[in-house]
Amino acid sequence: MLVSATEMLKKAKEGHYAVGQFNINNLEWTKSVLLTAEELKSPVILGVSEGAGKYMTGFGTVAAMVKAMHDELGITVPVALHLDHGTYEGCYKCIKAGFTSIMFDGSHYPIDENVAKTKELVSVAHAMGMSIEAEVGSIGGEEDGVVGMGECADPDECKRVADLGADPEECKAVADLGVTMLAAGIGNIHGKYPANWQGLSFETLDAIQQKTGVMPLVLHGGTGIPADMIKKAIDLGVSKINVNTECQLSFADATRKYIEAGKDLEGKGFDPRKLLAPGAEAIKATVKEKMELFGSVGKAE
Repeated sequence: MLVSATEMLKKAKEGHYAVGQFNINNLEWTKSVLLTAEELKSPVILGVSEGAGKYMTGFGTVAAMVKAMHDELGITVPVALHLDHGTYEGCYKCIKAGFTSIMFDGSHYPIDENVAKTKELVSVAHAMGMSIEAEVGSIGGEEDGVVGMGECADPDECKRVADLGADPEECKAVADLGVTMLAAGIGNIHGKYPANWQGLSFETLDAIQQKTGVMPLVLHGGTGIPADMIKKAIDLGVSKINVNTECQLSFADATRKYIEAGKDLEGKGFDPRKLLAPGAEAIKATVKEKMELFGSVGKAE
């Protein structure tokens, strides 16, 4: 059964490791991530951008495929199906489609509007037993046409969003905080990092952690960040790390080598089940490497 990300991230926060969100784009992506998570006994989050959802003909199709594949493969580790960088409208579509987790990216709105829209979605998500991610401060680079400059988030604004939905009488109870997880811009970038990248702002991350307490923090743009920075970010409260570009690059590289070697011309090497197999294996290797780095291996046992 698919689950929300709430419990897995709470455990990650307490255990000082991170759960990987690996974006899926088709059957091969989904199968590779699920099989690797099961092999390594790691919890995992399947991320779906609005563009990927549209490519796969709709969020209903994605949810049906993931649920069926999860059951057919006999997956036993916790798996969350999560909307990545969702719009206000997209969040409601995923709620209807049967996702178990959503992200509302209101970072491009004025903070008051971001807070208002997030608060509404928190109420709906809680009623459905879903986890919800919010964002403050944009993530650099471009994803699905949304371009961010990568400015660092304001820790005080992070606290405002982190406290959404809390019961005034029980605001000290972390479990009652409205938002499940918070994505905060700390100089991270979607896609490949440029040669002149200044690195993550750990000063900002530390300040956000101080403001938000035990709220699980999310690091977007996990591709290309040096291992030592990843580990330090986890030490400072990051409990979820998103990876997409790296899987795309490894898939493309393996597929290119297969074709350049003429494997597609040997026998029935053109069969898509054979043609796409090297790329699928490359995704598995990338996911395994990241899970080991994030420290989530064996955490689902």
